Amino acid sequence: MVDALKRNPRFTGRPGPLVLAIMDGVGYGAYLEGDAVAAAFTPTFDWLHQACPHTELKAHGTAVGLPSDDDMGNSEVGHNAIGAGRVFDQGAKLVNRAIETGEMFAGQAWRELVENCRARGSTLHFIGLFSDGNVHSHIGHLKAMIERAAAVEKLPRVRIHTLLDGRDVGETSALEYVDPFEAFLAELNRTHGVDYRIASGGGRMFITMDRYQADWKMVRRGWDTHVHGAAAPQDCFPGARAAIEEFRRRKPGVKDQDLPAFVITENGAPVGPVRDGDSVIFFNFRGDRAIEISLAFERPDSAFPHFDRAPRPAVTYAGMMMYDGDLKVPARYLVPPPAIDRTLGQYLCASKIRSMAISETQKYGHVTYFFNGNRSGKIDAQLESYVEIPSDRVPFEQRPWMQAAEITDRVLEAIADGHARFIRLNFANGDMVGHTGNYQAARMAVETVDLCLGRLRQAVEAAGGILLVTADHGNADDMYEHDKRGGVKMENGRPKVKTAHSLNPVPCLLFDPGFRGEYAPRLKSGLGIASLAATCIELLGFVPPGDYVPSVLNWS
Repeated sequence: MVDALKRNPRFTGRPGPLVLAIMDGVGYGAYLEGDAVAAAFTPTFDWLHQACPHTELKAHGTAVGLPSDDDMGNSEVGHNAIGAGRVFDQGAKLVNRAIETGEMFAGQAWRELVENCRARGSTLHFIGLFSDGNVHSHIGHLKAMIERAAAVEKLPRVRIHTLLDGRDVGETSALEYVDPFEAFLAELNRTHGVDYRIASGGGRMFITMDRYQADWKMVRRGWDTHVHGAAAPQDCFPGARAAIEEFRRRKPGVKDQDLPAFVITENGAPVGPVRDGDSVIFFNFRGDRAIEISLAFERPDSAFPHFDRAPRPAVTYAGMMMYDGDLKVPARYLVPPPAIDRTLGQYLCASKIRSMAISETQKYGHVTYFFNGNRSGKIDAQLESYVEIPSDRVPFEQRPWMQAAEITDRVLEAIADGHARFIRLNFANGDMVGHTGNYQAARMAVETVDLCLGRLRQAVEAAGGILLVTADHGNADDMYEHDKRGGVKMENGRPKVKTAHSLNPVPCLLFDPGFRGEYAPRLKSGLGIASLAATCIELLGFVPPGDYVPSVLNWS
Protein backbone atom coordinates (compact mmCIF):
# COMPACT_ATOMS: atom_id res chain seq x y z
CA MET A 1 0.00 0.00 0.00
CA VAL A 2 1.11 3.55 -0.68
CA ASP A 3 -0.13 6.92 0.50
CA ALA A 4 -1.89 9.36 -1.78
CA LEU A 5 0.34 11.84 -3.54
CA LYS A 6 0.53 15.40 -2.23
CA ARG A 7 -0.86 18.18 -4.38
CA ASN A 8 1.65 20.47 -6.03
CA PRO A 9 0.85 24.04 -4.92
CA ARG A 10 2.70 25.47 -7.93
CA PHE A 11 0.95 23.47 -10.64
CA THR A 12 -2.43 21.75 -10.60
CA GLY A 13 -2.27 20.14 -14.02
CA ARG A 14 -4.50 20.75 -17.03
CA PRO A 15 -8.25 20.19 -17.42
CA GLY A 16 -7.71 17.50 -20.04
CA PRO A 17 -5.88 14.17 -19.68
CA LEU A 18 -2.18 13.45 -19.67
CA VAL A 19 -1.43 11.05 -22.53
CA LEU A 20 1.86 9.12 -22.33
CA ALA A 21 2.61 7.77 -25.81
CA ILE A 22 5.41 5.18 -25.86
CA MET A 23 6.83 4.66 -29.35
CA ASP A 24 8.32 1.22 -28.87
CA GLY A 25 11.70 0.87 -30.54
CA VAL A 26 12.07 4.48 -31.74
CA GLY A 27 15.34 6.15 -30.80
CA TYR A 28 17.79 8.77 -32.03
CA GLY A 29 20.16 6.97 -34.38
CA ALA A 30 23.92 7.34 -34.32
CA TYR A 31 24.30 6.71 -38.07
CA LEU A 32 22.30 8.12 -40.94
CA GLU A 33 22.56 4.95 -43.01
CA GLY A 34 20.16 2.37 -41.64
CA ASP A 35 18.22 4.86 -39.51
CA ALA A 36 14.61 4.19 -40.50
CA VAL A 37 13.42 6.83 -38.03
CA ALA A 38 15.47 9.62 -39.58
CA ALA A 39 14.59 8.45 -43.10
CA ALA A 40 10.84 8.28 -42.47
CA PHE A 41 8.42 11.08 -43.32
CA THR A 42 7.51 12.31 -39.83
CA PRO A 43 5.94 15.77 -39.90
CA THR A 44 4.42 15.46 -36.43
CA PHE A 45 7.63 14.15 -34.86
CA ASP A 46 9.56 16.96 -36.56
CA TRP A 47 7.07 19.62 -35.44
CA LEU A 48 7.22 18.43 -31.84
CA HIS A 49 10.99 18.89 -31.90
CA GLN A 50 10.72 22.35 -33.39
CA ALA A 51 7.86 23.72 -31.29
CA CYS A 52 7.92 21.87 -27.97
CA PRO A 53 10.23 21.26 -25.02
CA HIS A 54 12.23 18.10 -25.62
CA THR A 55 15.24 16.15 -24.45
CA GLU A 56 16.94 12.79 -24.86
CA LEU A 57 16.67 9.98 -22.34
CA LYS A 58 18.90 7.00 -21.78
CA ALA A 59 17.07 3.70 -22.23
CA HIS A 60 19.73 1.02 -21.95
CA GLY A 61 22.38 -0.34 -19.61
CA THR A 62 22.59 0.88 -16.05
CA ALA A 63 19.80 3.42 -16.63
CA VAL A 64 17.33 0.51 -16.72
CA GLY A 65 19.02 -1.85 -14.26
CA LEU A 66 21.18 -3.90 -16.62
CA PRO A 67 24.74 -4.96 -15.79
CA SER A 68 26.63 -2.45 -17.97
CA ASP A 69 26.13 0.26 -20.56
CA ASP A 70 27.10 -2.26 -23.22
CA ASP A 71 23.73 -3.95 -22.64
CA MET A 72 20.88 -2.89 -24.90
CA GLY A 73 17.59 -1.98 -23.31
CA ASN A 74 14.39 -3.87 -24.01
CA SER A 75 10.68 -3.34 -23.66
CA GLU A 76 10.36 -5.21 -20.37
CA VAL A 77 13.03 -3.40 -18.38
CA GLY A 78 12.08 -0.20 -20.17
CA HIS A 79 8.45 -0.33 -19.05
CA ASN A 80 9.56 -1.46 -15.59
CA ALA A 81 11.70 1.68 -15.33
CA ILE A 82 9.03 4.00 -16.73
CA GLY A 83 6.38 2.67 -14.38
CA ALA A 84 8.57 2.30 -11.28
CA GLY A 85 10.16 5.73 -11.31
CA ARG A 86 13.36 4.18 -9.99
CA VAL A 87 16.00 1.83 -11.33
CA PHE A 88 15.90 -1.75 -10.06
CA ASP A 89 18.53 -4.38 -10.79
CA GLN A 90 17.07 -6.52 -13.57
CA GLY A 91 17.20 -10.16 -14.59
CA ALA A 92 20.64 -10.40 -16.16
CA LYS A 93 22.31 -8.51 -13.32
CA LEU A 94 20.53 -10.55 -10.66
CA VAL A 95 21.44 -13.85 -12.31
CA ASN A 96 25.06 -12.76 -12.77
CA ARG A 97 25.30 -12.02 -9.07
CA ALA A 98 23.59 -15.26 -8.04
CA ILE A 99 26.05 -17.29 -10.10
CA GLU A 100 29.14 -15.31 -9.05
CA THR A 101 28.33 -15.56 -5.34
CA GLY A 102 27.16 -19.17 -5.55
CA GLU A 103 23.74 -18.26 -4.16
CA MET A 104 22.01 -19.97 -7.07
CA PHE A 105 23.71 -23.30 -6.45
CA ALA A 106 23.14 -23.16 -2.71
CA GLY A 107 19.47 -22.36 -3.20
CA GLN A 108 16.64 -24.77 -2.59
CA ALA A 109 15.46 -24.88 -6.22
CA TRP A 110 18.85 -25.91 -7.63
CA ARG A 111 19.31 -28.48 -4.89
CA GLU A 112 15.89 -30.01 -5.60
CA LEU A 113 16.60 -30.24 -9.33
CA VAL A 114 19.97 -31.86 -8.78
CA GLU A 115 18.86 -34.25 -6.04
CA ASN A 116 15.93 -35.36 -8.17
CA CYS A 117 18.32 -36.36 -10.96
CA ARG A 118 20.76 -37.96 -8.57
CA ALA A 119 18.10 -40.00 -6.77
CA ARG A 120 16.46 -41.24 -9.95
CA GLY A 121 19.47 -41.45 -12.23
CA SER A 122 17.54 -39.14 -14.54
CA THR A 123 18.40 -36.36 -17.00
CA LEU A 124 18.74 -32.64 -16.36
CA HIS A 125 17.31 -30.61 -19.27
CA PHE A 126 17.93 -26.96 -20.15
CA ILE A 127 15.55 -25.08 -22.46
CA GLY A 128 16.04 -21.45 -23.44
CA LEU A 129 17.21 -18.76 -25.81
CA PHE A 130 20.64 -19.70 -27.11
CA SER A 131 22.64 -16.49 -27.43
CA ASP A 132 24.42 -13.77 -25.51
CA GLY A 133 21.85 -11.11 -26.42
CA ASN A 134 21.26 -10.62 -22.67
CA VAL A 135 17.65 -9.61 -23.26
CA HIS A 136 15.89 -12.89 -22.52
CA SER A 137 18.88 -14.99 -21.54
CA HIS A 138 22.65 -15.31 -21.72
CA ILE A 139 24.51 -18.36 -22.89
CA GLY A 140 27.07 -17.68 -20.17
CA HIS A 141 24.45 -18.49 -17.55
CA LEU A 142 23.70 -21.78 -19.30
CA LYS A 143 27.38 -22.71 -19.46
CA ALA A 144 27.90 -21.89 -15.78
CA MET A 145 25.05 -24.20 -14.77
CA ILE A 146 26.24 -26.98 -17.05
CA GLU A 147 29.79 -26.72 -15.74
CA ARG A 148 28.44 -26.94 -12.20
CA ALA A 149 26.35 -29.97 -13.10
CA ALA A 150 29.41 -31.76 -14.50
CA ALA A 151 32.26 -30.70 -12.23
CA VAL A 152 30.53 -30.37 -8.86
CA GLU A 153 27.21 -32.19 -8.97
CA LYS A 154 28.59 -35.08 -11.07
CA LEU A 155 25.35 -35.49 -12.98
CA PRO A 156 25.98 -38.01 -15.74
CA ARG A 157 23.47 -36.81 -18.32
CA VAL A 158 22.35 -33.34 -19.50
CA ARG A 159 20.34 -32.36 -22.56
CA ILE A 160 20.07 -28.86 -24.02
CA HIS A 161 17.12 -27.63 -26.10
CA THR A 162 18.21 -24.57 -28.05
CA LEU A 163 15.95 -21.71 -29.09
CA LEU A 164 17.89 -19.93 -31.81
CA ASP A 165 17.92 -16.15 -31.60
CA GLY A 166 18.67 -13.97 -34.64
CA ARG A 167 16.71 -11.12 -33.08
CA ASP A 168 18.72 -9.77 -30.15
CA VAL A 169 21.91 -10.81 -31.96
CA GLY A 170 22.88 -11.14 -35.62
CA GLU A 171 20.01 -12.52 -37.68
CA THR A 172 22.05 -15.48 -39.02
CA SER A 173 24.57 -15.87 -36.20
CA ALA A 174 23.36 -19.24 -34.84
CA LEU A 175 26.50 -21.19 -35.75
CA GLU A 176 28.62 -18.61 -33.95
CA TYR A 177 27.01 -19.97 -30.78
CA VAL A 178 26.44 -23.60 -31.72
CA ASP A 179 29.99 -24.44 -32.81
CA PRO A 180 31.83 -23.14 -29.70
CA PHE A 181 29.15 -24.64 -27.50
CA GLU A 182 29.54 -28.07 -29.09
CA ALA A 183 33.28 -27.79 -28.42
CA PHE A 184 32.52 -26.78 -24.82
CA LEU A 185 30.32 -29.85 -24.36
CA ALA A 186 32.89 -32.13 -25.97
CA GLU A 187 35.50 -30.95 -23.49
CA LEU A 188 33.17 -31.47 -20.53
CA ASN A 189 32.31 -34.97 -21.76
CA ARG A 190 35.97 -35.84 -22.18
CA THR A 191 37.12 -34.33 -18.87
CA HIS A 192 34.31 -35.51 -16.61
CA GLY A 193 33.13 -38.65 -18.38
CA VAL A 194 29.58 -37.31 -18.78
CA ASP A 195 27.02 -37.38 -21.59
CA TYR A 196 25.98 -33.78 -22.30
CA ARG A 197 24.38 -33.02 -25.69
CA ILE A 198 22.12 -30.67 -27.63
CA ALA A 199 18.85 -32.53 -28.10
CA SER A 200 16.55 -30.21 -30.04
CA GLY A 201 16.04 -26.68 -31.23
CA GLY A 202 14.35 -24.20 -33.52
CA GLY A 203 13.81 -20.51 -34.07
CA ARG A 204 12.46 -18.46 -31.18
CA MET A 205 9.61 -17.07 -33.29
CA PHE A 206 8.60 -20.54 -34.50
CA ILE A 207 8.59 -22.60 -31.31
CA THR A 208 8.13 -22.25 -27.57
CA MET A 209 8.57 -18.50 -26.95
CA ASP A 210 5.07 -17.16 -27.56
CA ARG A 211 3.82 -14.40 -25.29
CA TYR A 212 0.50 -12.96 -24.15
CA GLN A 213 -1.19 -16.12 -25.46
CA ALA A 214 -0.96 -14.77 -28.99
CA ASP A 215 -0.17 -18.16 -30.58
CA TRP A 216 -0.33 -21.32 -28.47
CA LYS A 217 0.60 -23.31 -31.59
CA MET A 218 4.16 -22.04 -31.10
CA VAL A 219 4.22 -23.52 -27.61
CA ARG A 220 2.77 -26.81 -28.80
CA ARG A 221 5.47 -27.09 -31.48
CA GLY A 222 8.05 -26.49 -28.77
CA TRP A 223 6.46 -29.04 -26.47
CA ASP A 224 6.41 -31.70 -29.16
CA THR A 225 10.01 -30.90 -30.09
CA HIS A 226 11.64 -30.61 -26.66
CA VAL A 227 9.51 -32.92 -24.57
CA HIS A 228 8.41 -35.64 -26.99
CA GLY A 229 11.41 -35.47 -29.31
CA ALA A 230 8.88 -35.60 -32.14
CA ALA A 231 9.71 -34.40 -35.64
CA ALA A 232 9.18 -35.45 -39.23
CA PRO A 233 12.03 -37.62 -40.58
CA GLN A 234 13.33 -34.75 -42.70
CA ASP A 235 13.60 -32.59 -39.57
CA CYS A 236 15.74 -35.08 -37.64
CA PHE A 237 19.51 -34.55 -37.73
CA PRO A 238 22.74 -35.90 -36.23
CA GLY A 239 23.61 -32.46 -34.83
CA ALA A 240 22.52 -28.85 -34.55
CA ARG A 241 24.95 -27.59 -37.20
CA ALA A 242 23.57 -30.05 -39.73
CA ALA A 243 20.02 -28.88 -38.96
CA ILE A 244 20.83 -25.19 -39.35
CA GLU A 245 22.75 -25.68 -42.58
CA GLU A 246 20.01 -27.83 -44.10
CA PHE A 247 17.23 -25.41 -43.18
CA ARG A 248 19.19 -22.55 -44.72
CA ARG A 249 19.61 -24.60 -47.87
CA ARG A 250 15.88 -25.31 -48.00
CA LYS A 251 14.84 -21.71 -47.26
CA PRO A 252 17.47 -19.27 -48.57
CA GLY A 253 17.47 -16.05 -46.58
CA VAL A 254 15.67 -17.49 -43.56
CA LYS A 255 16.52 -15.75 -40.29
CA ASP A 256 17.53 -17.73 -37.21
CA GLN A 257 14.42 -16.62 -35.31
CA ASP A 258 12.22 -18.29 -37.98
CA LEU A 259 14.10 -21.58 -38.39
CA PRO A 260 11.87 -24.68 -38.16
CA ALA A 261 12.02 -27.08 -35.24
CA PHE A 262 14.53 -29.92 -35.29
CA VAL A 263 15.33 -32.98 -33.20
CA ILE A 264 18.75 -34.58 -32.78
CA THR A 265 18.59 -38.35 -33.29
CA GLU A 266 20.94 -41.29 -32.96
CA ASN A 267 20.20 -44.72 -34.42
CA GLY A 268 16.78 -43.46 -35.40
CA ALA A 269 15.74 -42.32 -31.89
CA PRO A 270 15.74 -38.83 -30.29
CA VAL A 271 18.73 -38.32 -27.99
CA GLY A 272 16.91 -36.24 -25.38
CA PRO A 273 13.15 -36.44 -24.92
CA VAL A 274 11.91 -35.45 -21.48
CA ARG A 275 10.94 -38.50 -19.41
CA ASP A 276 9.19 -39.11 -16.11
CA GLY A 277 11.51 -38.24 -13.26
CA ASP A 278 13.69 -35.79 -15.22
CA SER A 279 14.50 -32.24 -14.10
CA VAL A 280 13.91 -29.29 -16.42
CA ILE A 281 15.24 -25.72 -16.23
CA PHE A 282 13.92 -22.97 -18.48
CA PHE A 283 16.94 -20.67 -18.35
CA ASN A 284 15.48 -17.43 -19.73
CA PHE A 285 15.38 -14.75 -17.06
CA ARG A 286 12.85 -12.52 -18.81
CA GLY A 287 9.25 -13.38 -18.13
CA ASP A 288 6.96 -12.59 -21.04
CA ARG A 289 8.05 -15.38 -23.37
CA ALA A 290 8.64 -17.86 -20.55
CA ILE A 291 5.19 -17.98 -18.96
CA GLU A 292 3.35 -20.20 -21.45
CA ILE A 293 5.92 -23.00 -21.63
CA SER A 294 6.08 -22.88 -17.81
CA LEU A 295 2.32 -23.31 -17.62
CA ALA A 296 2.61 -26.28 -19.99
CA PHE A 297 5.01 -27.98 -17.60
CA GLU A 298 3.21 -27.08 -14.38
CA ARG A 299 -0.54 -26.90 -14.89
CA PRO A 300 -2.72 -30.00 -14.44
CA ASP A 301 -4.86 -31.09 -17.38
CA SER A 302 -7.98 -29.58 -15.81
CA ALA A 303 -6.37 -26.13 -15.86
CA PHE A 304 -4.64 -26.36 -19.23
CA PRO A 305 -7.04 -26.18 -22.22
CA HIS A 306 -4.54 -24.96 -24.78
CA PHE A 307 -3.36 -28.24 -26.34
CA ASP A 308 -3.04 -31.94 -25.61
CA ARG A 309 0.30 -32.53 -23.89
CA ALA A 310 -0.05 -36.30 -23.60
CA PRO A 311 1.99 -38.04 -22.61
CA ARG A 312 2.91 -35.36 -20.08
CA PRO A 313 5.99 -36.44 -18.12
CA ALA A 314 6.14 -35.92 -14.37
CA VAL A 315 9.19 -33.69 -13.94
CA THR A 316 10.82 -31.36 -11.45
CA TYR A 317 10.56 -28.01 -13.23
CA ALA A 318 12.11 -24.60 -12.52
CA GLY A 319 12.47 -21.28 -14.28
CA MET A 320 15.48 -19.06 -14.03
CA MET A 321 13.24 -16.53 -12.25
CA MET A 322 9.61 -16.18 -11.23
CA TYR A 323 8.00 -14.98 -14.43
CA ASP A 324 4.65 -13.88 -12.99
CA GLY A 325 4.47 -12.95 -9.34
CA ASP A 326 0.68 -12.86 -9.21
CA LEU A 327 0.13 -16.20 -10.92
CA LYS A 328 3.16 -17.65 -9.07
CA VAL A 329 4.60 -19.01 -12.31
CA PRO A 330 6.72 -21.01 -12.06
CA ALA A 331 6.35 -22.43 -8.58
CA ARG A 332 10.08 -23.18 -8.44
CA TYR A 333 12.72 -20.70 -9.61
CA LEU A 334 16.48 -20.28 -9.28
CA VAL A 335 16.82 -16.51 -8.74
CA PRO A 336 14.30 -14.18 -7.05
CA PRO A 337 13.02 -11.47 -9.43
CA PRO A 338 13.38 -7.74 -8.72
CA ALA A 339 11.02 -6.65 -5.99
CA ILE A 340 9.51 -3.56 -7.63
CA ASP A 341 7.23 -1.62 -5.31
CA ARG A 342 5.50 1.77 -5.07
CA THR A 343 4.94 2.10 -8.81
CA LEU A 344 3.39 5.07 -10.59
CA GLY A 345 0.19 3.07 -11.01
CA GLN A 346 -0.06 2.39 -7.29
CA TYR A 347 0.41 6.06 -6.44
CA LEU A 348 -2.19 7.18 -8.97
CA CYS A 349 -4.72 4.68 -7.65
CA ALA A 350 -4.04 5.80 -4.08
CA SER A 351 -4.63 9.36 -5.27
CA LYS A 352 -7.94 8.37 -6.95
CA ILE A 353 -6.69 9.17 -10.45
CA ARG A 354 -8.56 7.29 -13.17
CA SER A 355 -6.28 5.79 -15.79
CA MET A 356 -6.34 3.82 -19.01
CA ALA A 357 -3.64 1.48 -20.38
CA ILE A 358 -3.85 0.36 -23.99
CA SER A 359 -1.80 -1.44 -26.63
CA GLU A 360 -2.12 -4.30 -29.03
CA THR A 361 -1.47 -7.87 -27.95
CA GLN A 362 2.27 -7.79 -28.66
CA LYS A 363 2.80 -5.00 -26.11
CA TYR A 364 -0.31 -5.21 -23.97
CA GLY A 365 1.62 -6.77 -21.08
CA HIS A 366 4.12 -3.96 -21.21
CA VAL A 367 1.66 -1.16 -20.42
CA THR A 368 0.02 -3.34 -17.76
CA TYR A 369 2.14 -6.12 -16.22
CA PHE A 370 5.62 -4.62 -16.68
CA PHE A 371 4.52 -1.01 -16.16
CA ASN A 372 3.02 -2.09 -12.83
CA GLY A 373 6.23 -3.70 -11.58
CA ASN A 374 5.55 -7.25 -12.83
CA ARG A 375 2.04 -7.37 -11.41
CA SER A 376 -0.61 -9.20 -13.44
CA GLY A 377 -3.93 -7.86 -12.21
CA LYS A 378 -5.27 -4.37 -11.90
CA ILE A 379 -4.26 -2.34 -8.89
CA ASP A 380 -7.76 -0.90 -8.54
CA ALA A 381 -10.42 -2.16 -10.93
CA GLN A 382 -12.64 0.82 -10.11
CA LEU A 383 -10.03 3.30 -11.29
CA GLU A 384 -8.23 1.49 -14.09
CA SER A 385 -9.23 0.48 -17.59
CA TYR A 386 -7.03 -1.94 -19.57
CA VAL A 387 -7.63 -2.33 -23.30
CA GLU A 388 -5.99 -4.97 -25.51
CA ILE A 389 -6.28 -4.62 -29.30
CA PRO A 390 -5.65 -8.05 -30.91
CA SER A 391 -2.45 -8.12 -32.99
CA ASP A 392 -2.27 -9.41 -36.55
CA ARG A 393 -1.06 -12.99 -36.89
CA VAL A 394 1.13 -12.38 -39.92
CA PRO A 395 4.81 -11.41 -40.25
CA PHE A 396 5.04 -7.82 -39.10
CA GLU A 397 6.90 -6.65 -42.19
CA GLN A 398 3.74 -7.51 -44.15
CA ARG A 399 1.61 -5.24 -41.93
CA PRO A 400 4.00 -2.55 -40.66
CA TRP A 401 1.07 -0.37 -39.63
CA MET A 402 0.05 -3.13 -37.19
CA GLN A 403 -2.79 -1.93 -34.91
CA ALA A 404 -1.61 1.64 -34.40
CA ALA A 405 -4.71 3.19 -35.97
CA GLU A 406 -7.04 1.03 -33.90
CA ILE A 407 -5.18 1.95 -30.71
CA THR A 408 -5.41 5.62 -31.64
CA ASP A 409 -9.14 5.33 -32.34
CA ARG A 410 -9.75 3.99 -28.84
CA VAL A 411 -7.53 6.63 -27.23
CA LEU A 412 -9.36 9.42 -29.06
CA GLU A 413 -12.62 8.05 -27.70
CA ALA A 414 -11.16 8.03 -24.19
CA ILE A 415 -9.88 11.59 -24.53
CA ALA A 416 -13.29 12.75 -25.73
CA ASP A 417 -15.29 11.10 -22.95
CA GLY A 418 -12.99 12.53 -20.27
CA HIS A 419 -13.21 9.49 -18.01
CA ALA A 420 -9.46 8.87 -17.66
CA ARG A 421 -7.12 11.57 -16.44
CA PHE A 422 -4.00 9.55 -17.32
CA ILE A 423 -3.74 7.46 -20.50
CA ARG A 424 -0.70 5.37 -21.34
CA LEU A 425 -0.32 3.64 -24.68
CA ASN A 426 2.29 1.71 -26.60
CA PHE A 427 2.76 1.77 -30.37
CA ALA A 428 4.60 -1.51 -31.03
CA ASN A 429 5.53 -0.76 -34.65
CA GLY A 430 9.11 0.49 -34.36
CA ASP A 431 10.14 -2.51 -32.29
CA MET A 432 8.24 -5.42 -33.82
CA VAL A 433 8.85 -4.33 -37.41
CA GLY A 434 12.41 -3.32 -36.61
CA HIS A 435 13.09 -6.86 -35.45
CA THR A 436 12.23 -8.18 -38.91
CA GLY A 437 15.25 -6.43 -40.42
CA ASN A 438 13.12 -5.06 -43.26
CA TYR A 439 14.24 -1.45 -43.69
CA GLN A 440 11.39 -0.40 -45.98
CA ALA A 441 8.80 -1.84 -43.61
CA ALA A 442 10.50 -0.16 -40.64
CA ARG A 443 10.23 3.23 -42.33
CA MET A 444 6.54 2.61 -42.92
CA ALA A 445 6.15 1.55 -39.30
CA VAL A 446 7.65 4.82 -38.07
CA GLU A 447 5.52 6.84 -40.49
CA THR A 448 2.44 5.05 -39.20
CA VAL A 449 3.27 6.01 -35.64
CA ASP A 450 3.88 9.59 -36.70
CA LEU A 451 0.49 9.74 -38.39
CA CYS A 452 -1.11 8.51 -35.18
CA LEU A 453 0.81 11.05 -33.10
CA GLY A 454 -0.67 13.77 -35.27
CA ARG A 455 -4.17 12.56 -34.47
CA LEU A 456 -3.35 12.38 -30.76
CA ARG A 457 -1.92 15.88 -30.81
CA GLN A 458 -5.12 17.35 -32.21
CA ALA A 459 -7.32 15.51 -29.73
CA VAL A 460 -5.17 16.42 -26.74
CA GLU A 461 -5.18 20.09 -27.74
CA ALA A 462 -8.95 20.10 -28.16
CA ALA A 463 -9.39 18.54 -24.70
CA GLY A 464 -6.93 20.88 -22.98
CA GLY A 465 -4.60 18.05 -22.07
CA ILE A 466 -0.91 17.20 -22.33
CA LEU A 467 0.86 14.76 -24.66
CA LEU A 468 4.16 13.26 -23.50
CA VAL A 469 5.91 11.30 -26.26
CA THR A 470 8.79 8.94 -25.52
CA ALA A 471 10.13 5.41 -26.13
CA ASP A 472 11.30 2.43 -24.13
CA HIS A 473 14.42 1.72 -26.22
CA GLY A 474 15.75 2.10 -29.76
CA ASN A 475 15.48 -0.34 -32.66
CA ALA A 476 14.18 1.09 -35.96
CA ASP A 477 16.82 3.80 -35.62
CA ASP A 478 19.63 1.26 -36.21
CA MET A 479 18.70 -1.24 -38.92
CA TYR A 480 22.19 -1.88 -40.34
CA GLU A 481 25.35 -3.27 -38.77
CA HIS A 482 28.19 -0.74 -38.59
CA ASP A 483 31.93 -1.17 -38.10
CA LYS A 484 33.98 0.69 -35.50
CA ARG A 485 34.51 3.61 -37.88
CA GLY A 486 30.81 3.96 -38.54
CA GLY A 487 30.78 2.36 -41.97
CA VAL A 488 27.98 0.01 -42.96
CA LYS A 489 28.99 -3.65 -42.98
CA MET A 490 28.19 -5.37 -46.25
CA GLU A 491 27.01 -8.93 -46.87
CA ASN A 492 26.52 -10.35 -50.36
CA GLY A 493 26.69 -6.84 -51.78
CA ARG A 494 24.02 -5.46 -49.46
CA PRO A 495 24.05 -3.74 -46.07
CA LYS A 496 24.20 -6.29 -43.30
CA VAL A 497 20.85 -6.24 -41.53
CA LYS A 498 20.59 -5.60 -37.81
CA THR A 499 17.51 -6.90 -35.99
CA ALA A 500 18.54 -6.18 -32.40
CA HIS A 501 17.73 -3.19 -30.23
CA SER A 502 20.06 -0.21 -30.30
CA LEU A 503 22.05 1.52 -27.58
CA ASN A 504 20.73 4.89 -28.69
CA PRO A 505 18.91 7.46 -26.54
CA VAL A 506 15.17 7.94 -26.97
CA PRO A 507 12.96 11.01 -27.30
CA CYS A 508 11.11 12.86 -24.60
CA LEU A 509 8.78 15.41 -26.21
CA LEU A 510 6.31 17.50 -24.21
CA PHE A 511 3.28 18.99 -25.96
CA ASP A 512 1.44 21.18 -23.48
CA PRO A 513 -0.80 23.63 -25.37
CA GLY A 514 -1.93 25.19 -22.09
CA PHE A 515 1.63 26.12 -21.10
CA ARG A 516 1.81 29.56 -19.50
CA GLY A 517 5.33 29.53 -18.13
CA GLU A 518 4.64 27.37 -15.06
CA TYR A 519 7.91 25.52 -15.67
CA ALA A 520 10.99 26.32 -17.70
CA PRO A 521 10.64 25.59 -21.45
CA ARG A 522 13.95 23.73 -21.46
CA LEU A 523 13.86 20.15 -20.16
CA LYS A 524 16.65 18.53 -18.15
CA SER A 525 19.29 16.44 -19.87
CA GLY A 526 21.31 13.44 -18.72
CA LEU A 527 18.38 11.45 -17.32
CA GLY A 528 17.05 7.99 -18.08
CA ILE A 529 13.53 6.84 -18.84
CA ALA A 530 12.89 6.18 -15.14
CA SER A 531 12.46 9.96 -14.89
CA LEU A 532 9.16 9.69 -16.77
CA ALA A 533 7.19 8.54 -13.72
CA ALA A 534 8.03 11.67 -11.73
CA THR A 535 7.40 13.73 -14.87
CA CYS A 536 3.90 12.29 -15.22
CA ILE A 537 3.18 12.87 -11.54
CA GLU A 538 4.21 16.51 -11.81
CA LEU A 539 2.21 17.08 -15.00
CA LEU A 540 -0.85 15.67 -13.21
CA GLY A 541 -0.39 18.27 -10.46
CA PHE A 542 1.23 16.23 -7.72
CA VAL A 543 4.59 16.02 -5.94
CA PRO A 544 6.60 12.86 -6.76
CA PRO A 545 7.96 10.60 -4.01
CA GLY A 546 11.33 11.81 -2.78
CA ASP A 547 13.24 8.73 -3.93
CA TYR A 548 11.90 8.75 -7.50
CA VAL A 549 14.32 9.69 -10.25
CA PRO A 550 13.76 13.45 -10.76
CA SER A 551 11.45 14.54 -13.56
CA VAL A 552 12.61 16.22 -16.75
CA LEU A 553 10.81 19.43 -15.79
CA ASN A 554 12.74 22.48 -14.62
CA TRP A 555 10.44 24.49 -12.36
CA SER A 556 10.68 28.26 -12.64
